[in-house]
Amino acid sequence: MRIGLLTEGGYPYVSGDARLWCDRLVRGLGQHEFDLFALSRSERQEDEGWVPLPPQVSRVRTAPLWTARPDGVTYGRRARRRFAECYGELADMLCAGGGALGPSAVGAPGAGASACLPGPGVIEAVGEPSATEADRFGNALRGLAELARDEGGLVGALRSETAVRALERACRAPGALRTAREARVPELLAVAAHLERALRPLSLDWYRDDGLGAVDLCHAASGGPAALPGLLAHHFFDVPLLVTEYGVHLRARYLAATDSAPAVRALLAAFHGRLAAETYRRAVLVTPGNAHARRWQERCGADRAKLRTVYPGMDAAHFADVGESTESADPGTLVWVGRVEPAKDLVSLLHAFAEIRRQEPRTRLRIVGAPAGPGGAAYLGHCRALAAQLFPDEADGPHTVGDNPVSFVEVGGPEVPSPADAYASGSVTVLSSVVEGFPASLVEAMFCGRATVSTDVGAVVEVIGGTGLVVPPRNPRALAEACLTLLRDPERRERLGAAARARALELFTVEQNTAAFHGIYLEIVSHCPVRRVVLDAAGDPLPFAAPAEAHVPGHWTGPGSRGTAHDAPGREAGPPARATDPVPATDGAR
Repeated sequence: MRIGLLTEGGYPYVSGDARLWCDRLVRGLGQHEFDLFALSRSERQEDEGWVPLPPQVSRVRTAPLWTARPDGVTYGRRARRRFAECYGELADMLCAGGGALGPSAVGAPGAGASACLPGPGVIEAVGEPSATEADRFGNALRGLAELARDEGGLVGALRSETAVRALERACRAPGALRTAREARVPELLAVAAHLERALRPLSLDWYRDDGLGAVDLCHAASGGPAALPGLLAHHFFDVPLLVTEYGVHLRARYLAATDSAPAVRALLAAFHGRLAAETYRRAVLVTPGNAHARRWQERCGADRAKLRTVYPGMDAAHFADVGESTESADPGTLVWVGRVEPAKDLVSLLHAFAEIRRQEPRTRLRIVGAPAGPGGAAYLGHCRALAAQLFPDEADGPHTVGDNPVSFVEVGGPEVPSPADAYASGSVTVLSSVVEGFPASLVEAMFCGRATVSTDVGAVVEVIGGTGLVVPPRNPRALAEACLTLLRDPERRERLGAAARARALELFTVEQNTAAFHGIYLEIVSHCPVRRVVLDAAGDPLPFAAPAEAHVPGHWTGPGSRGTAHDAPGREAGPPARATDPVPATDGAR
């Protein structure tokens, strides 16, 4: 079958999010054909280029989400009226409700496994819409998309004074959110600019018979803008939509909105919340990567019957040598691996290590990781200074050079050539985060057969099961006690490490991930086939032109058959498609 893989700032770009799992998915499903529809986030990302693509990728279509050239489209009176109605309806839905995005709307970092779940304020503002409200929001989106396809684009209209005035009227309407009523012109302009960027996928030329209309299934690699083309493919061509969220897009938006004015935060939370609810509503299946993401989705309106957890697949081969090795690691070394940033709470880890050193003076701590951005670099500097203050350089005797028991290194250097070497250097792996999604570093440690001590955040408990010790976040004393327990009990370390490796190999490998999605693809297409009528050169129907599951090299059904959807909602059915020459595999590629 032909899969339309939808990404935002991800695959196939070299620096893309979720690049690895998308690449492993595509390479692991060689029996399927993939069309990539990718939204880029920056000019730099585009300049860095793509990863090498496997032969099952037949086409790549890209569009920049970071900029939009003026489309030069001038609306007539009727088109302006259509835009004002659709955009006004969208604005009304953003301002409707009685809640606001306040400090309690998102769980405080480090509040335990439920941290960063949307609170009652967010749900009141954006979550769990009624069927009528969901229809109004969805109809507004679809109306704007139909207008863009009929008139040639939306860029100018979304940047127009009409859009700002529609937002202002919605904010001043009776029953609008209290924080929305407080919005002034600068806040309205900021919201309008954000909506223009978020709605750019509506103006793309992907919604044609030879674009998304030619695929059997749309698979969005995340929510938000990446899912918008899938929603429109479902609307125009009745193509089923599958949504995968390993990091919940809505959660990321909430966490990133802290620097904006309250009115801007409330309106943008409303938009992204209603977009998420519409995406979950229209998708055939939603595949969260863990129970933490699943709770978010359920709280934001996803039907529990549509949710199916599929854990991310990671390559265990890189860690096989360490995991299968009979050599024991340094029994007195703790290892932390990850991106250095404030959310990882290395300060608490260093204070915990101070308590560990008081009881076990020969213990050492190795922190392996690079800083994440400018904030991460400043945080790394702070941690280095704290380590020097807590642990002055020590020497074993009067004639030896002292050193610090805490070392900071990066993967790729002479001391730690690879991630596997990082985990091999210690007997216990520690995770001290206050905010975490899917803890990839823990899974890598489990592949290496290492016992772990972790804080109870995100999907940590779900990942390790009973194969490691878990303590509350921001609690250095509890972290120290758990580490000391394992450092003093080598048999327990070995037993937990073996159980952790067995669990990781069972649940978190690339093979289980691709097998799960292969089964989901077949299930969706068998229940929701795209209705197409394809004609041969003589004008007669071509049987089996779009089989639900068949891939034989050479396109055995005929030379590059292409079809159109019939009876798709919101669009008058066109004439049957005729078989045409195949689209070159390099179409859109660089």
